[in-house]
Amino acid sequence: MDDPVTVLRALADPVRWKALTFLLDPSPSSCSKGDMGVCACDLEHVLGVSQPTVSHHMKQLVDVGLVRAMRRGRWVFYELNADGFAALEAELGRFACARPPTIAAR
Repeated sequence: MDDPVTVLRALADPVRWKALTFLLDPSPSSCSKGDMGVCACDLEHVLGVSQPTVSHHMKQLVDVGLVRAMRRGRWVFYELNADGFAALEAELGRFACARPPTIAAR
């Protein structure tokens, strides 16, 4: 992971968090079938934002490595990138193992 701060900033946006949650467990829809990923048009509906806004938010998630985008014809489909989340987990895991000094030891 190159820059965990950039990844965490991407995660901090409520619209992007909602998009990730939907990608994790998409509801059946007319465009997203099987393992094709989730169509951008489905995200428009779920997120309640315009297509350009979906594109903006999804680009942020793709750029930090948490989501993959696949173009199929004129449509873009998105899926979670497990490797990106594993890298973030490893980075944050360093802090879970840290033992701060006790007040008495200072």
